[in-house]
Amino acid sequence: MKLRDYQQEARVSIQNEWEKGIQKTLLVLPTGCGKTIVFSKVIEDRVIKGERVLVLAHRGELLDQAADKLGKSTGLKCATEKAEQTSIGSWFRVVVGSVQTMMREKRLERFDKNFFDTIIIDEAHHCLSDSYQRVLSYFENANVLGVTATPDRGDMRNLGSFFESLAYEYTLPKAIKAGYLSPIKALTIPLKLDLSTVSQQAGDFKASEIGTALDPYLESIADEMVRTAKDRKIVVFLPLVKTSQKFTEILNRKGFRAAEVNGDSKDRAEILEDFENDKYNVLCNSMLLTEGWDCPSVDCVVVLRPTKVRSLYSQMVGRGTRLHPGKTELLLLDFLWHTDRHELCHPAHLIAENEEVAKVMTQQIEAAGVPLDLEAVEKTAAEDVVAQREEALAKQLAEMKKRKRRLVDPLQFEMSIQAEDLASYVPSFGWEMGPPSEKQVATLEKLGILPDEIDNAGKATKLLERLENRREQGLTTPKQIRFLEQRGFEHVGTWSFDNAKKLIDRIAANGWRTPEGIVPSEYRGE
Repeated sequence: MKLRDYQQEARVSIQNEWEKGIQKTLLVLPTGCGKTIVFSKVIEDRVIKGERVLVLAHRGELLDQAADKLGKSTGLKCATEKAEQTSIGSWFRVVVGSVQTMMREKRLERFDKNFFDTIIIDEAHHCLSDSYQRVLSYFENANVLGVTATPDRGDMRNLGSFFESLAYEYTLPKAIKAGYLSPIKALTIPLKLDLSTVSQQAGDFKASEIGTALDPYLESIADEMVRTAKDRKIVVFLPLVKTSQKFTEILNRKGFRAAEVNGDSKDRAEILEDFENDKYNVLCNSMLLTEGWDCPSVDCVVVLRPTKVRSLYSQMVGRGTRLHPGKTELLLLDFLWHTDRHELCHPAHLIAENEEVAKVMTQQIEAAGVPLDLEAVEKTAAEDVVAQREEALAKQLAEMKKRKRRLVDPLQFEMSIQAEDLASYVPSFGWEMGPPSEKQVATLEKLGILPDEIDNAGKATKLLERLENRREQGLTTPKQIRFLEQRGFEHVGTWSFDNAKKLIDRIAANGWRTPEGIVPSEYRGE
């Protein structure tokens, strides 16, 4: 099987991390981009080296899917470690294992601690739980690859407490632009759903209380679906089985062909097949279909299980991002959730680089009243955020001029050199989150940057790397930028060191006044 370019890059990057001695690394691929294919090829590489590999997951569907894709893409067969099934005595070098089974002490003790050389964790955002950690700490010498579709750095920061590096990340916007996933249009439904009384449990909203809060709105939500999505193939995520069943009945009364599936549905496989074959056009579920189920023809997702967990939100939306003949886009219905907290996930969080951009995107989508393409909204929102930053920077610079600081504020430097990646940087892994070292602080100060404003080692490292790259390229220094921008010259960060030096020399020779005939706001260097 020939891999796509990004899949091959991911495969190589993962192997490189392990070769460098980094034991625990992450792969981030959006839902629908072939994460199982990638880790199957990684497994093939390790088996060729003579290793034994364990694929660890928390649901039977994920284990079956992994075994099936591994066989189809590499020809490798698997043994299974789940309930009554055991891999002990098997000839196969790959084992797919249920974490609920593997975590048991008696089960673990059947294996030597060095039995597995490599462990693959499917849906790695679950791996911080005690059950996973028990298995991972038992096989502590194994290389570990975590695979997840988590879309934002908030989840990544949590995963950074276990994983040591991010081997490879392929983003949702890249996948859409390359034509591997469906474009997403978001529409905010103008219903104000009050969640202010809903409490939290295990870091998210309590499902039982969401169900109660949602009940009064179900009829209105169904009416809005008739108005906006009656001809679409829809998956609806709800907080409780009873809410899902009630909403299914309401949708059928409104003219939809709706079905409901849950963990106790005896005819689940039949219902899913009928949905795929268009007997039904709406499928309601209580969080059952977030992982391990695909139906590419789905072109509308309705999230009626509000969450602040990005990985969960991404999994729900991911049920509709795959390509399908005749499908032009995925319609994602969002709601005006009223809550005392502001951490709720919205469509913007699928692609926004940071919370600042996500907030502006959400406001623009809510104001539009029609479906908007997420990528187009992200572009305008990012431009608005940059404009707001520049306005705030102008005020900050005015205050800095009064204080006559000797050193350059990092934000001034980042904006002047147009370094959006530095301005929006958020640390992900353990060492990045710690404070800058004494050496980093001293070097930043020596190079003209105010170190007090840099609060983590990751940002200090990136800033020092950028300064070194600029020196090698012969671009302006922070001190040159500060000197000239204080005198009204703009975008000095894009000038060469030599041009800035010549101008500063002319200003010095003119009694530290700008030479006649030079208009700072229009001057762009020689």
